[in-house]
Amino acid sequence: MQYLFMVLFAGGIVALDQFTKYLVVKNIPLYGHTAAVDGLFHLTYVQNTGAAFSSFEGMRWLFVLIFFLFAVFLIWEFSKNRWGFTRLEHWFLVAVFAGGLGNVIDRVRLGFVVDMIRLDFIDFPVFNVADCFITCGCIAMIVHLIFFNKAFWKEEKK
Repeated sequence: MQYLFMVLFAGGIVALDQFTKYLVVKNIPLYGHTAAVDGLFHLTYVQNTGAAFSSFEGMRWLFVLIFFLFAVFLIWEFSKNRWGFTRLEHWFLVAVFAGGLGNVIDRVRLGFVVDMIRLDFIDFPVFNVADCFITCGCIAMIVHLIFFNKAFWKEEKK
């Protein structure tokens, strides 16, 4: 039953990501922007063929391959739990997976990722909802592994 909720959670993340990208593409011209919260962030439509700061630009195959390998790892981990991740950590991995899936859908369908959130208070790459789930899922996973899952660091696993 837990896996059903994880699938629904992942589906909700992908749907939210794709819906926000759809709204941006339909309502904001390419490289155009609209103010959202002055001094904090605004929405802008950017087509990203790489990763953050345009790294690995044009290497769509690499991103799809990395996502595929991560998906295989998740299937293996969820079926065997060899790494000793907790249930909560599995949820973090699902958030990362769903964010990755949202971006892979763009890469395969469009050849680029639609990004739209530009922070005004810091020089940071434009990002999207999927990126938020990838980043927050990774940070939560690292924090939880360091401070709460002491069993993860033991030599012997189940």
